[in-house]
Amino acid sequence: MRGLLVVLFLTLLLSACTADRPAPVISLSTEQAAVQVVNYDPIRGSSYGVTRGDTLYSIAFRAGMDYRELAARNHIRAPYTIYPGQIIKLSSAPAKVVRHPVQSSSKNPKKTIAKPIADQYSRNQGVNKKVTSSSASPGISWRWPTTGRVILGFSDAQKGNKGLDIDGNRGDSVVAAAPGKVVYAGSALRGYGKLIIIKHNDEYLSAYAHNDELLVKEQQWVKAGQLIARKGDSGTNGVKLHFEIRRRGEAINPLLKLPKRG
Repeated sequence: MRGLLVVLFLTLLLSACTADRPAPVISLSTEQAAVQVVNYDPIRGSSYGVTRGDTLYSIAFRAGMDYRELAARNHIRAPYTIYPGQIIKLSSAPAKVVRHPVQSSSKNPKKTIAKPIADQYSRNQGVNKKVTSSSASPGISWRWPTTGRVILGFSDAQKGNKGLDIDGNRGDSVVAAAPGKVVYAGSALRGYGKLIIIKHNDEYLSAYAHNDELLVKEQQWVKAGQLIARKGDSGTNGVKLHFEIRRRGEAINPLLKLPKRG
């Protein structure tokens, strides 16, 4: 009888070990959340094929480029119309060299001079000019795009968070952080859900991701504080607003521009 009980006990023990169990729930601390990898979808490679829903601004946004540089590189003029199937060059090819032969005489022989063709954007816009603090955000008065607590801050790491994640409830108001023109409104950018991009001037863009509902359309002008969307969880796993500010295509910490909260 004792042997039978031992066998029965071992059988039950083995069954318990092999049974399916739910995965443990892991709670992230604030420090762990701060270095969380964000799975947005930047464009890699030297070129990109335009798909339905893309705009020049959204492609530049994903590539981390200034839209003017991207337009100049591909000889696209305002209003920057692009088409599905069009190939957009992201990286510049080596500078072409044009040789200008000069007629020579027996008295003053001259050598042929080779001149590289400068990049159109660099020549006209002066990409490498030093920016002073007085021109850091000309004419823009920023405001918070929504209420709520910042649950994930900005990180300039390669795969870090390129903006602020602000929590809240589904349907909370999302407003324009500054006046400007809506240059993208859609859900074609993987990882951002329903996204709005606003152009404020030639240098600054702002982005509003994971919305539940978009209330503005592309090419629409908006005022600072104007309702543009409702907070949601599209493209993510919880209700929040992901907010970015881009300067010449590069993400900057929004806290450097937004007013301090009381």
